Amino acid sequence: MADEKKFVKEITPQSEDFSRWYIDVIRKGDLMDYTPVRGCIVFKPDGFELWERIQEAMDRRFKETGHRNAYFPMLIPESFLQKEKEHVEGFNPELPWVTEAAGEKLEERLALRPTSETMIGHMYSQWIHSHRDLPVLINQWANVFRWEKRTMPFLRTSEFLWQEGHTAHATEGEARQETMQMLEIYREVVEQVLAIPVWKGQKTPSERFAGAVETYSIEAMMKDGKAVQAGTSHYLGENFAKGFDIKFLDRDNQLKYVHTTSWGTSTRLIGSMIMVHGDDRGLALPPRVAPTQVVMIPVGPVKLREKVMERFDPLFDDLQAAGVRVRADLREETPGWKFNEWEMRGVPLRLEIGPRDVDKGEVVLARRDTGEKMAVAIDQAVEKIGELLEEIQENMFQKALSFRNDHSHLHINTLEELKGHITRAEKEAKVAGWVLAGWCGEDACESKVKEETKFTSRNIPFEPPVTKETCIACGQKAQHTVWFSRAY
Repeated sequence: MADEKKFVKEITPQSEDFSRWYIDVIRKGDLMDYTPVRGCIVFKPDGFELWERIQEAMDRRFKETGHRNAYFPMLIPESFLQKEKEHVEGFNPELPWVTEAAGEKLEERLALRPTSETMIGHMYSQWIHSHRDLPVLINQWANVFRWEKRTMPFLRTSEFLWQEGHTAHATEGEARQETMQMLEIYREVVEQVLAIPVWKGQKTPSERFAGAVETYSIEAMMKDGKAVQAGTSHYLGENFAKGFDIKFLDRDNQLKYVHTTSWGTSTRLIGSMIMVHGDDRGLALPPRVAPTQVVMIPVGPVKLREKVMERFDPLFDDLQAAGVRVRADLREETPGWKFNEWEMRGVPLRLEIGPRDVDKGEVVLARRDTGEKMAVAIDQAVEKIGELLEEIQENMFQKALSFRNDHSHLHINTLEELKGHITRAEKEAKVAGWVLAGWCGEDACESKVKEETKFTSRNIPFEPPVTKETCIACGQKAQHTVWFSRAY
């Protein structure tokens, strides 16, 4: 029993140090490992399978809406980046460069892609000539590089995995419709698959993607009250089309620039999911994304193990046949040690079966989300497990939604009230959460909030719970209602 307690004690409590808790959990959960390259991690099999499940859910939706996958080079000539000045200025501090190859200095520096608008813009200029060539609906799954000063596995790394969609359209209306369609796909996947509630909305100009006309995002609240930008979709207008001379002859034989979009999500969704659902016992994974949905553990005396396995093995096969991602733990460890380990790894359901259970024709199921244990008839176990996995998925979403609602503050109207709220939260070791506030639209007021509180604008929600009348910083008439919080 002492070893079992030690196993969980190796995880720092969230209330003590949330960042340390996060690192403990992803290391103990065997999701990743560090490498000798600063800010670059190895995705171990369970960690990479989480990404594969996210990919699977998104890729299916992309293809259902007419998008196809392609792949573009990682190396981008410096001259390409210079064609869209605002774009390169936005990324320049984070760019790693290749300056030498085969022992010789390159004539032109090559950037490791921070994003692919420039390379794809160049290629689209070669491919698009007529309205018959439009729309172009392409997505790529790739790695990108941004040399971050401060890194955190999954959430912010020097190299990370993502998808980036890039589309070209004949009209502004079509491009804007595409922008919003993809934002909705992101919301659907993050809420329905990862069980993370998000706010959809528009970014303020200061938070806009470099080179975009408008940027939209989905924003999620972590258990420490901070925000994560979980996905973005950008209407780029004609900016990149003009930079890369992407023109087409319309139906009236007039030469025009295309309207483009780009949109992306990344492996920071894995970190977000961990921070939303995990607890002091470790990971808690939503069933729809969990690499292992059910772990089966035989219990009882070893001398009676053969009797148990006569029911264990067929049930394992039945669960696999039903499409359940099931794993059997037959290691020579105590059942209690195994229970702790699989709880820590976040497996949604644990199935226990011992000699007494066999005699009664039952198995015991234990839920990771609630800790509830129940006895279920063996011949009904497959059906019951299917039902429970759906219940757990919905319960995890509702718990996250309740947490977000409990830590979303709608009645703070001035900067002084916000500072007082933050001071009280810090003094009482509570989560400060998010604040819904009015904003007059002036950059100076947005900057003042950030400078005095470290709260940044997350987005202007499409459907705010209330509408604010005055600006939180200057007290003048509000033009927008905005979510503010500290963020990763």
